[in-house]
Order: sequence, then structure tokens, then C-alpha cells
Amino acid sequence: MTDQEEIEARLSVVWGAPVTATVPSTLPGGASRQTMRFTAETADGPRDLVLRRDLSGPAGAATMDLEARVMAAAAAAGVPVPELVDSGPSLGGNPYIVMSHVAGEVIPRRLLRDEAYATARETLAAQFGAIAARIHTMSPDTLGGLARQDPIAALRALAERWDTPRPSVELGIRWLEEHPVPAVADTVVHGDLRNGNAIVGPEGIRAVLDWELVHRGDPVEDLGWLCVKAWRFGSALPVGGFGTRAQLLDGYEEVAGWRPTDAQLHWWEVYSTLRWVLICRQQAAVHLEGEQDSLEHAVIGRRVCEAEFDLLLTLGLTHPEKTDDVLTAVDAAESETVGTGAAPHDAPDADHLLAVVERTLVRGELGAQGGARYLARVAAAALRIARREILLSAEVAGRHRERLAGLGFATEQDLAAALRSGAVAPGTPGVVEAVVGTVRDKLLVANPGYLGRPAAPEEG
Repeated sequence: MTDQEEIEARLSVVWGAPVTATVPSTLPGGASRQTMRFTAETADGPRDLVLRRDLSGPAGAATMDLEARVMAAAAAAGVPVPELVDSGPSLGGNPYIVMSHVAGEVIPRRLLRDEAYATARETLAAQFGAIAARIHTMSPDTLGGLARQDPIAALRALAERWDTPRPSVELGIRWLEEHPVPAVADTVVHGDLRNGNAIVGPEGIRAVLDWELVHRGDPVEDLGWLCVKAWRFGSALPVGGFGTRAQLLDGYEEVAGWRPTDAQLHWWEVYSTLRWVLICRQQAAVHLEGEQDSLEHAVIGRRVCEAEFDLLLTLGLTHPEKTDDVLTAVDAAESETVGTGAAPHDAPDADHLLAVVERTLVRGELGAQGGARYLARVAAAALRIARREILLSAEVAGRHRERLAGLGFATEQDLAAALRSGAVAPGTPGVVEAVVGTVRDKLLVANPGYLGRPAAPEEG
């Protein structure tokens, strides 16, 4: 049976009457979860619906079942979620959820810039806080299947599986260990509550999505994740790019009846930023370990340093500073000449060839639309990274060797191991400077504009 036929057969059983459905169209999404939209014609009229399937097959049945149960419990707790229509272990051989389609916007850059959402932006931080508090009223004991893991042990597990030893990660974990915050009673934790995982209308949040990382743990984790700099998309406002931490906590307190301290929120913001460093490495591994030959995942590998820089900012170890892109001057010179070529080759030289391919991709001259247009921009970004590395490789490598040699190490991995074992303390002269310098140099190649992205202002 086709997907369309399977949907029609299943929903006819659910609603006890014949149902016809349009051919489902696949929406952009992750590699393991498939999201499809379709319209079902029922006795009461048409219904716009969404089908989510876990493509890992029967192995994903338990997690998909948990997601469905949590969504139902969330709705009962007053959390705005799509209406759950059906779920089960197999539709087309894969575990699934069918839910209502909720109209609205999910793309963060539009939410932060479009005038249509200007009014919503004023209250989004407080709305997210209030929604988080409602999520945290759900009892993890009544749901079953919610795992709890020690937070720092979870970071270690991520690092050891997906990353090579990394000094910035060791600095972050050491800080978390040395600045513990009071324990809070376990609640249900969404695990990925942020700008981009909620459907928003002009009036505010209409539905919370993507419950696949739900677990039990400290409720302040959800609030710290909302404050990660990656979700600000260039804005200085710390909560999703649209609000302040005070607004977030105000909304939370109004519903929860208690207010996390600034120290608790900061601890979980550091934790979450460090977690994002490691998740970026995990995403890059999709390409690096041969699971999928993916341009997008390959480029993520070179942008892990953005998350590292955010971690160092959150720890107060560095600051934003606008930095020139080496390509600006190079491209200006190339506009005057195509170069002489590297003997014995004719002009244009290698960098000019890379640059013209990059500009062709950016201009859309290859006719790419939709998802292909997005991949064209990713390809252009990859070419810019490659061009900067060619131009700066010797200079950056030389500084890197000097920093490590000054501390008595041959590689970054050796320094990371020494920080983890305690053989070298984070406060040892030159250590922080070396870690910050290396991350800044990586950004000079990967994305120099990121060095000037604003940090969130201090809140009194």
C-alpha cells in the first residue's frame, strides 16, 4: 500500500467512517524523523493533518509512543500542542503520530524580523516561561519511560562518543563541577524548547513542537536551553532573540509559583551551550562517519567553533569583537583583475575560480529553488571556508603551535587531557588565552562575522 492508502485505511478505523486523503507531501526535517502534511476528507469536512514517522522502524516504537503520551498529557496540562489524532507502532512499517496541522510561523529569522510578529515578540519570552511552567506541572512518574541521567555524565557521554578531546569542553565541564546549584525536584523536561520549535501567530505561541527529547530532570534545564545564544539568530536579546531573562522568569513564576535564581539559570545556560557544542559535533559525525554524504552536516563540522565561542562568552572568558573578513580585501582586489595565475597556469588563479563559483551559487544562477536554494547557500558558505583556509592556513597553524608549545603541549588533545585529569588547572597562566585564541582563529576561517555577534546585555 502507498502512504496515502495506509493513511486512508487507518483514519477510517479511527473515525469509524470512510476517509480519503490527499497524497502526503514531505516537509523539511531531520534524518531520523519524517514529517508529512496532507488533507483528510471526513464526514465532517476536510482536516489538515501532519504525519510524523520514526524512520528507524520498530526500534523507534517506544520513543514515538512516549512522545504521543507526553503530547496528550501536555494538552491536559494546558500546554498548547497540536491535537493528537492517532499514533501507533506501524504505518508503512514505521512508528507514527498523526496530529492536527497548526497554521503559523516557525522560522526564527522571520519571527524576529517580520512586522507581522512585532506584537508577539513583546511577550514571547514570558509566554515561553509560562508554557515551560505548565510542562513542569506534568508528573514524570505517571508517564513512565522517562529517563533521567546525571547532567554532567550526559555531557561526558556525548563528548566521548562524538568528539575528540576539546579544551573548551573541559573548561566548561570544570566550571559546571565547581559551581553547583541547589537540586530541584524532577519534572518532565521538554528537552528542546526554543525559538524554532514553536508555531507562532501574530498573537503569540500557538503550539509547541518536537517532543522527541523529552525526559525527566531539573525544570530549569528548559529555561537555560531557551537562553542559548544559537537561538538568538544575531539578536542581542538573550531569550530566543526576542526577550530578556527577567521576562522569561516572570512568565515562569506567574504559573509555577516559584522563581529560579539567576545562578540556577546561568548554570543551565552554560550547561546548554556546552551541550550544543557537542550536539553540533554529533551532527557533523553524520557526514564524517559516513552515515550520510551530506553537505550540510559537513559544513556544521567547521562551525562547531561558533558554539565554542558562545560557550566562552557564557563563561565570561571572552567578548564579541568585530573582525575583518580576509575575503573582503581579496574580493575587492579580484574585482580589478582576474589575477595572473600561478605559474605555469593561466589566469584566473585557484581562489578566483572558487570565488566565482561561490558568487554563482549565491546569485541563484543554477536555478535552485526551495530546499535546493538553501543547499546552494550552504555550498557557497563551504567555498568561503575553503578560501579562507587556503589564505590563512599557515598563519593560523603557526599561532596554534606557538600557543600549545608555550604551555608544553604538542596537540589540543594533550591540553584537553591535562585539563580533564587536573594536571593543568584552568587558571594556569596562558591556558584560557590559548583556548580563546584557538577558537577565535577557527572562527576567522569558518565565519569571522560571528566574532562580532552581540552578546546578551547584563540584566540588573
